[in-house]
Amino acid sequence: MVSSMFNVIEYLEKSAYNYKDKIAAIEEDKKITYRSLNNYSKKAGSYLIDENLFNELIIVFMDKGINSLIAFFSCVYAGCYYTLLNPQFPKKRIEQILSVTNAKYVITDDQHMQLAKSYFKDLNILNINEIKKYPLNNKKIKKVKEKHIDCDPLYVNFTSGTTGVPKGVIISHRSVIDFIDKFTKIFNFSNKDIIANQAPFDFDVSVKDIYSSIKMGATLVIIPKSYFSNPSRLLDYMCENKVTSLTWAVSALCLITTFHGLDYKVPKKVNKVIFSGEVMPIKHLNIWMSKLPKATFVNVYGPTEITCNCTYHIIDRKRDYSENIPIGKPFPNERVILLDEENNEVIEKNKIGEICVVGSSLAIGYFNNKEQTNKAFTQNNNQNNYLETLYHTGDLAFYNEKDELIFSGRRDFQIKYLGHRIELEEIDKVIMQCDDVSRSCTIFDKKKSKIYAFYIGDIEKGDLRKKISEELPAYMVPTLLIKIDEFPMTKNGKIDRVELLKIKEGNKCTIMMK
Repeated sequence: MVSSMFNVIEYLEKSAYNYKDKIAAIEEDKKITYRSLNNYSKKAGSYLIDENLFNELIIVFMDKGINSLIAFFSCVYAGCYYTLLNPQFPKKRIEQILSVTNAKYVITDDQHMQLAKSYFKDLNILNINEIKKYPLNNKKIKKVKEKHIDCDPLYVNFTSGTTGVPKGVIISHRSVIDFIDKFTKIFNFSNKDIIANQAPFDFDVSVKDIYSSIKMGATLVIIPKSYFSNPSRLLDYMCENKVTSLTWAVSALCLITTFHGLDYKVPKKVNKVIFSGEVMPIKHLNIWMSKLPKATFVNVYGPTEITCNCTYHIIDRKRDYSENIPIGKPFPNERVILLDEENNEVIEKNKIGEICVVGSSLAIGYFNNKEQTNKAFTQNNNQNNYLETLYHTGDLAFYNEKDELIFSGRRDFQIKYLGHRIELEEIDKVIMQCDDVSRSCTIFDKKKSKIYAFYIGDIEKGDLRKKISEELPAYMVPTLLIKIDEFPMTKNGKIDRVELLKIKEGNKCTIMMK
């Protein structure tokens, strides 16, 4: 059934009407009802409306939490769209994103006000704790809603870029509504669910948590990042809040099993575990399934540009997944095709092609970046009778004998690490900016799930790590920096990345490491 909604705020308004005094979100010792979440959002939205910001991008500069939810929905009420900038990001990273956005307004909180003033000197800085007390103006809110159309932007998520400048993926209301309506129906979400949020709010996995919860009138339990360094505290928190649903990155699930957390305590109320971001190790999946024998487990796949996910596979407990776990079949209303190097569709089994996607869930494009937008979002050359936009994921896959899609790596130097998409070239660009580095090559060890950066230069590893940590988020800083005298080359004159891995493992010592 096609949704008649034009605006995600209708999710919130419906739940605020049906579940007024129900807890909408929990953030450690803080709680907020649906009635309060809606009212605060409308008040802050009324402030933004009076600033004449319709269809403007607003920066939300705070940690994930209840106040950031209010900031998001206030932007929507004002006919704006939002992007969350993580205050823990290095200043250089924030400056790069700011240079792309050309934003005029920032919403922050008491905790980050001073930092915001130092980072956003030329912008209007608003305190969420003040604007959420602004007089509510329902008449103006109604007028803004009447101007709204479903292809208006909802949010922008910034991902890694090959040029060294982050790419802002713009997602519309229509795309989120199209996806969330299907996602919640297929996996049986309801108002009884208690959804544990693991992902940062600048990462699109959180979109599934936030909007599934708001649509269904469920409760969103926001787990602080620090809890993932303490599995026992994490599990206590989940059990205390009677969590029923996990939509998590593979790395987060594996963190618990790696440290034998489920031997300490099992969140027995959990009835669905939906994972993505990386290939799930079978050993870890089996541990989770043995501890939650009645829960549904689902592998979902998809980059930010297609609004969360485009394929899914529900785990069959009787099936042997030792060879691989399929990424499965497309969600309804999404067409997923494989293309070969000549852009011909691949339909044969076991033949690898690039995953490409068509449908309402596609992003509008990249913010302020026509060149990258035109490169990734193209006309489907297999359909020449009308305009049909096709997104090239850069991911490879093939069909197995059951017609299921099997992920088969990347066609470029982009990787999935800790749930994030990372362009290795961006890491190299930052390393090469250091005066004492003459050359750099960053590689990813798939078996060990680690990033290694090899470089030639006079700078010591500790000093180099300090410099690049000032520009890159922690998840992009290489696990290991390796100083070498020269790079091994292939016959075609390219850096031999296979040989570099051998050097790292000490299998070949013709090139000295320091």
